[in-house]
Amino acid sequence: MGYAIGTFAPGRCSSGQQLNCTGGDSAREPYLVTHHLLLSHAAVVQASQKGLIGITLVSHWFEPISEAPHHRNAATRFMEPITSGHYPHSMRLLVGRRLPKFKEEDSKLLAGSFDFLGLNYYTTYYASYGGHNNSVKASYVTDPRVNQSPELNGVLIGPQAGSDWSYVYPKGIHDLLVYVKEKYNDPIIYITENGVDELDDPNLSLVEALNDTDRIDYYHRHICYVQAAIK
Repeated sequence: MGYAIGTFAPGRCSSGQQLNCTGGDSAREPYLVTHHLLLSHAAVVQASQKGLIGITLVSHWFEPISEAPHHRNAATRFMEPITSGHYPHSMRLLVGRRLPKFKEEDSKLLAGSFDFLGLNYYTTYYASYGGHNNSVKASYVTDPRVNQSPELNGVLIGPQAGSDWSYVYPKGIHDLLVYVKEKYNDPIIYITENGVDELDDPNLSLVEALNDTDRIDYYHRHICYVQAAIK
């Protein structure tokens, strides 16, 4: 948001994207920023402190549009640096020389550098392999070569919430939790963010607006899926 498409501070991105940016390099700067965030995280974990420390990841879930291997691979790219100390093979392959490298001592500090994992879950998208297009300029946004969409064959994955990116799909929190448990050796997990927004309806009275059955249903179904994941 800050270094690839420039919508957040410091508002940097590559020129030629028809975005309101103050200059930057969307193909390199996002990786440099993330690389140094990871190094900072690892350094702090090693510092003397008398508590538990973790890291929180914004974690949409992705459903492959089919069981084809290239679509399934597109849907499962995640958090290797803090578990193995290295970037995933797929990331190294797709980004190439633009991706910074960890020194051996940095990898050792990063591997297992968390007592718990925080997950922010709001929504799920369909994912499919996007292929390679030589005419597309390299960018953090296009590097994954993944197409994501909230619909498949004209049917939404779930009802749209108030934000244009949010679709209600409670099962996604179950699948995310089970995936993380199985792939990353059963870490302690805190759900650090979850929720739903709605469009303002000026025709509702305060009493009517506070009768928030949609949000009650949202939390009820998500908590039920969390319980199912625990079981």
